[in-house]
Amino acid sequence: MARYVLRLCEDRCAPGVRTDPLPPCPRVLYVREGHITLTSGGNKQEIETNQAWFGTEDCTYAGGLGGATVLRYELVPEPAPPAAAGDRLEEAATRLLLAQPVELDPAQAWLIRCDRVDFAPGAVALPHGHRGGGIRCLIAGELRVQVGEQPARVMRPGDAWYESGREPVRADASPTEPTSFIRVAILPAEIRGQSSIWYVDPAAARVTPRQYTVFVDEPIALP
Repeated sequence: MARYVLRLCEDRCAPGVRTDPLPPCPRVLYVREGHITLTSGGNKQEIETNQAWFGTEDCTYAGGLGGATVLRYELVPEPAPPAAAGDRLEEAATRLLLAQPVELDPAQAWLIRCDRVDFAPGAVALPHGHRGGGIRCLIAGELRVQVGEQPARVMRPGDAWYESGREPVRADASPTEPTSFIRVAILPAEIRGQSSIWYVDPAAARVTPRQYTVFVDEPIALP
């Protein structure tokens, strides 16, 4: 087994301000607000609100006319290199939301998946786990999350948490408003295009209180 760090940063880019070059690694950028112009491998593309990009080469990006807020997920070797996207914090501010050590077998094939999970008001995800670990970040509503035997936590927009996939998790959404989070997970490559979820009570699989939008589901080489 080899040790890595899966981390999530929030980058706030002022209009037209370009980040410093970000070094190669498996990386997902989710545009939470605004839009960005991204350059990687000599190619340039626009990424709008509620869109995600995946790449492994070095990249840089700039905020659009109204600036941008970007959730930046990266898988890097341990010890993790610096996470900042820019030196001038007033123009390209980086906030590390979560850095989680993970152990991965280099002999196994892996993929990185980014998806959005949407709950209707009052929806409940009954105790369940996943085939791999990942970081979630709440972007709307409120979510009460209990991981294994740990005390339940109430997540609000901007809060991030890690689930290993091994411990059962129960999640209760806000009773009054829609609730959503963005998730990036490292999963066995063999389940590409398939659900990663398992339930403590198999009958719970017939209850689907949430919707999934998959943005990225790509094989990766470990850095």
